[in-house]
Amino acid sequence: MIPVKFYKYVFAFIMSAFMAFFMSFVLTYLNLGFVDGFVKIWLIAYMKAFVVAYPVLLLVSPFVTKLTQILCKK
Repeated sequence: MIPVKFYKYVFAFIMSAFMAFFMSFVLTYLNLGFVDGFVKIWLIAYMKAFVVAYPVLLLVSPFVTKLTQILCKK
């Protein structure tokens, strides 16, 4: 198991992997449709999206957490 001190990094990794996976699929489909080589094009887009999504999620998550705490009452 991974120690709990790495929670935010593991969470960001998994969340960015899922978000990049689905968003790259949707955007590839909307831009190209199901063309020949769709899966290859999509997976290349996914890899590029994930490389951006992971560090962005690490940077914005503290801000989003604080904003959410402000917006949601206990």
